[in-house]
Amino acid sequence: QVQLVESGGGLVQTGASLRLSCAASGRTVSNYAMGWFRQAPGKERDVVAAINWSGSSTYYADSVKGRVTISRNNAKNTVYLQMNSLKTEDTAVYYCAASRQPSYRTILEHKCDYWGQGTQVTVSS
Repeated sequence: QVQLVESGGGLVQTGASLRLSCAASGRTVSNYAMGWFRQAPGKERDVVAAINWSGSSTYYADSVKGRVTISRNNAKNTVYLQMNSLKTEDTAVYYCAASRQPSYRTILEHKCDYWGQGTQVTVSS
């Protein structure tokens, strides 16, 4: 079993940056695809970014492309989401997820095997 714990969320102003971290425990996730989702009040949970097992391939939602970078450190069993130039519409609960597949295709299909509990990101104008 894998436990995922997100951290790094908070309240920031527009234009600021945040780096979210997702620490995995229970077993190594070095051969798992990982992803970040977000859910704003009254909206569906959407994929923000995804990364394959090695970090060689990434995906970004159009709404964050150019402002967000997903990365991973398999030695630390941790995945990161660097968010820059934050906008009010980025306000949401951000969730980390893992798929037992090496490719992030199942992440994009929302077929994740493990989920974190979420971390709140609030961007004020």
